[in-house]
Amino acid sequence: MRKVLVTGAAGFVGRHLVRACLARGWEV
Repeated sequence: MRKVLVTGAAGFVGRHLVRACLARGWEV
């Protein structure tokens, strides 16, 4: 399992990035 730190997750790009990472089973 990978761990990913996303800053600015409330923004448009960050929100989609978080969803994509979660779909892959990564820890965000």
